[in-house]
Amino acid sequence: MELSVLRSSLLLLCVTTIQTCHGGGQRAKVLDRGLTDRHLPNSFGPAAVWSATGEEGKSGEGRRDERGERERGMASSNMFLQNCMDKHQLVGVLRQMEKFLKGQEMRFTEGLRIMKSKLATLQNSVSKLPQADQSAAPSVCPSLEAPVHGRKFGSKYFIGHEVHFTCSHGYHLVGPETRVCQENGSWSGVNTICKDVSECSSNPCQNGGTCVEGVNQYRCTCSQSWNGSNCQHQTQTAPPEWSVMNDPAFSRRPRCAKVDRAQHCSCDAGFHMSGTSDNSICQDVNECEVYRLDQGGKLCVYECVNIPGSYHCSCPSHYKLLPDGRSCEDVDECLTQQHNCSRGTTCINTGGGFQCVSPECPRSHGNISYVKTSPFQCERNPCPMESRSCHLAPKTVSFHYLSLPSNLQTPATLFRMATAAAPGRPGPDSLRFGIVGGNSRGMFVMQRSDRQTGELILVQRLRGPQDISVDVDMSEYSDRTFQAKHVAKVHILVSAYNF
Repeated sequence: MELSVLRSSLLLLCVTTIQTCHGGGQRAKVLDRGLTDRHLPNSFGPAAVWSATGEEGKSGEGRRDERGERERGMASSNMFLQNCMDKHQLVGVLRQMEKFLKGQEMRFTEGLRIMKSKLATLQNSVSKLPQADQSAAPSVCPSLEAPVHGRKFGSKYFIGHEVHFTCSHGYHLVGPETRVCQENGSWSGVNTICKDVSECSSNPCQNGGTCVEGVNQYRCTCSQSWNGSNCQHQTQTAPPEWSVMNDPAFSRRPRCAKVDRAQHCSCDAGFHMSGTSDNSICQDVNECEVYRLDQGGKLCVYECVNIPGSYHCSCPSHYKLLPDGRSCEDVDECLTQQHNCSRGTTCINTGGGFQCVSPECPRSHGNISYVKTSPFQCERNPCPMESRSCHLAPKTVSFHYLSLPSNLQTPATLFRMATAAAPGRPGPDSLRFGIVGGNSRGMFVMQRSDRQTGELILVQRLRGPQDISVDVDMSEYSDRTFQAKHVAKVHILVSAYNF
């Protein structure tokens, strides 16, 4: 619009100039069309100096009245008459003005084209955006409650946040240990519950014994031929009153004395009187049978040996009798240097013996390789930047050996796994724990004890002797992005004895 006004004004200027300079001194009447000196090129010279007060001038400071406009128009006309150009000069000026107008028109057209293109691009981008839907998925998930007989860790229910669950002692987790708030406003996985650990599920009672379930414990009812907490010992048949009668070493003559014409006889400690008053004898009391009890009240932890007038306790090979005279303790062959492990191996003490171990790092696979940094730990070598499989492989692999007695009461916490941030560096904001391998995975659960610690819990009794293994892992996350994984290989060495 502005270019059209400018072009019309210039044409009017040309006509007026011709009439003025070549029309016998007629008064020039220049009609103001909004033309100002800023629209003209500087090369027009003094003859092209015009004063114009169109709409643009009227919007400035102080509006001029019609009288002022006429006076300025007359002044401009008089000045122009004093500087009239000849025909050649006028043609030159017109050509410059035409060239100027063409340049302005081209720039205006190009700018308009660019603006239209950008507007079309913007409109196309906006049309591809998803429309706001009031019924879209919510930004939070419904609140979760802690399971009965368990605990819940995590109080934020926004998308991407995690909630973790653990169970109280005597219960094991059924369902996911970790649930994540998904983008559709629902939680991953299924509801988590804490289930009572079945004490009799591992069939601890031997030799036909019956297991009776209790609260975090069990009791074995044994047949007549067997005894012990798990019906593991065969009952020894003994004569009446648990006496030893056929061995002279277990018989003594009583000590007798007459008091007030009556004869009184007595036996030493550990013996009792048998026979008739005329033919009495002191027989040894078999304390091992008299005090035989099924639960915890036995005279000896392992084996009771009856001797004339008393008894003593014995222990199996590689165990020693403690000062209380009834308990047995394993001899640590590794600590006392009573082993024959060669150089390059490590001695691991077990119940009733020892093992020589030398764990090896995982074999190299592709660009994944490990180096041994200690006798029981391997670390992954640096990964190529583009190798995703290498970054997902365990960063560390550690080896752990645990010695357990047979039929250990369950549930029992065997192993804990946690992380510690390096000084000056923030630690992961989320950890995930799980069981990833082993030959007896069903006997264990891996659950969280707090936000940064996972526990390996034995939920079924293990009867020895046997060696089992279980692999657990811990994955680190920051802002819901995987950072690293650590694997612990736990080897459990179960003794043949329950002490």
